[in-house]
Amino acid sequence: MSLRAPAVSLFAIAVMLSACSKKAEEPEAAAPDPAETASTEPGEEREAVFTAPEQTPIDAFTYANYNDVRVTHAALDLDVLFDEKILDGTVTLDLEYLNSDAETLVLDANDLTIRSVEARTNGDWTQATYEMGEDDPRKGSRFEIALPDRADQVRISYHTSPEAEGLQWLSKEQTAGKEHPFLFSQFQPFYARTMAPLQDTPAVRMTYSAKISTPPELIAIMSAEQDPDGERDGEYEFKMPQPIPSYLLAIAVGDIEFQAISKNVGVYAEDYILDASAKEFADTPKMVTAINKLYGPYRWGRYDMIVLPPSFPFGGMENPRLSFLTPTLIAGDKSLTNVVAHELAHSWSGNLVTNAVWPDAWLNEGFTSYVENRVMEALYGEDRAVMERALDMAGLKRTIANAERPETTALKVVGVEHPDEAFSSVSYAGGMFFLKFLETRFGREKFDAFLKDYFDHFAFQSITTEDFLAYFEDNLWAENPDAVTKEEITAWVYEPGLPDTAENPVSDAFEKVSAQQASWLAGETAAADIETSAWSTHEWLHFVNTLPVEMTAEQFLALDDAFDLSRIQNAEIAFAWYMKAIAGGYERVMEPLESFLIRVGRGKFIYPLYGALKANGKGDWAQEVYARARSGYHPIAQRRIDAILAGVGE
Repeated sequence: MSLRAPAVSLFAIAVMLSACSKKAEEPEAAAPDPAETASTEPGEEREAVFTAPEQTPIDAFTYANYNDVRVTHAALDLDVLFDEKILDGTVTLDLEYLNSDAETLVLDANDLTIRSVEARTNGDWTQATYEMGEDDPRKGSRFEIALPDRADQVRISYHTSPEAEGLQWLSKEQTAGKEHPFLFSQFQPFYARTMAPLQDTPAVRMTYSAKISTPPELIAIMSAEQDPDGERDGEYEFKMPQPIPSYLLAIAVGDIEFQAISKNVGVYAEDYILDASAKEFADTPKMVTAINKLYGPYRWGRYDMIVLPPSFPFGGMENPRLSFLTPTLIAGDKSLTNVVAHELAHSWSGNLVTNAVWPDAWLNEGFTSYVENRVMEALYGEDRAVMERALDMAGLKRTIANAERPETTALKVVGVEHPDEAFSSVSYAGGMFFLKFLETRFGREKFDAFLKDYFDHFAFQSITTEDFLAYFEDNLWAENPDAVTKEEITAWVYEPGLPDTAENPVSDAFEKVSAQQASWLAGETAAADIETSAWSTHEWLHFVNTLPVEMTAEQFLALDDAFDLSRIQNAEIAFAWYMKAIAGGYERVMEPLESFLIRVGRGKFIYPLYGALKANGKGDWAQEVYARARSGYHPIAQRRIDAILAGVGE
């Protein structure tokens, strides 16, 4: 997924999002002893430094008893009821017994109304007893089903809640066409349990199928095999033959159109933005080819995208076969398509090989950010890749410097109270720079071959940091023992902060931008004379992000008059400018900022903006704007902003 914000302090939210909330009781792997070394003398037997766990670790954010009984397939049969804002129907779960003494199946459920539960034994269905536990505000409820005589399936009849946090129901007035309602899901990290009772943890992978009934004028699409040219008749069937974790279930229903980009790549969207989306994402087939060449074949059939309504709270979500994307990516110049590259790259890192527990989220996001950067280099050249890494490094350093708890700045995060805390620029950019460090030390050719083998070896599995390190030790480090030291690996993975072995990417283009900025700040150049005609989005972001906080009102006004930054249509640049303007007390920005907050629901932008407004004496104004904008935000965004603005006016 494209970067999102963890639950931290207001200022930290802002910096952690510039790149993309019960205490975890998961047993923490002990960091290796830095006093040991990996080197051996010739002929001496080498002792293993890193050891993979013997069984799947316990995920602190699920009730599921997946080390006893495991769900292997989910068959959904659901009606989409827009008037009631619910999904209603059944889910049938296939079971595999890992413990021969297991007598119950424990699932995750959140705000689900259960009508009946049946179990199948030797082909016969009988009523099963069950118990729904108390509701936890974060994890939902423990849903325990008695399994008679080693039942091989259970069938649950239920419906969802209109307040399901993983589903957003938009009225027709909230869509661009204004004629039909819209539904879309967002289940990462643990909201699939608001759609269906499941073992809702990345440790469990399952296949799934679905029958979805909708109003006949609407289309349903899911993260599964589907026919983009199928008839619009209100009855849709889907099949996902590859095993996925539950958070990669996804559904969207609305007045959606499709446009092919190539034979196996296309885009869905509302009509108003379909052509622009297809044009913006025209290079996606080239991205598929580039990753195929680097890291092996794409294993998911088609690769399609959907551009969702503006309330979608993330830049992108890597749902297999169907990436969900924000309309804020449509910049008109392909300058923000690194998000597409990121979500596509998840088809290898995250979807194919998945972190088994959320404190290891860097296995998903760091690997994906690394592959993303390699794709941008392959398609657009080294200069663009370096610019993007330089922006990422600047954001990473700010995140680390302003972290409230240093332990959250290690790749393997400990003590997280909500999975969101594992999704900071540390897991994204920090993970990328760790892999960049390994690439530099072992050489790109060897490291690429290693990554290709890694993706193949762990394909369709959920693993831990220690699984990766043990594989790395056996398949790359052991053959090149002098390339790195144990102390260096330990510093990167287990210790807080940024190791001194990290790359310091320097962009020639950024240096030229900085020179012009310095000349203007010194009064040697007028704002209107700053030469920006050839600047990319990345150069603009560098310019705005590095402006001093102490700028005068006259300086803000001069830049605004010269470049109309307060009303710029590029959402990334607008966000960076608004953050500077809020901190600098530049009042002219308030009207366009209000419009931005009402029309844009992407968390990367709105969470830090609301936080900055509160921190800079504009909390009451922010609350007034939020009151008008809230109904258009996703439930996930509503929860986050409610927390950010809590106590305003006190």
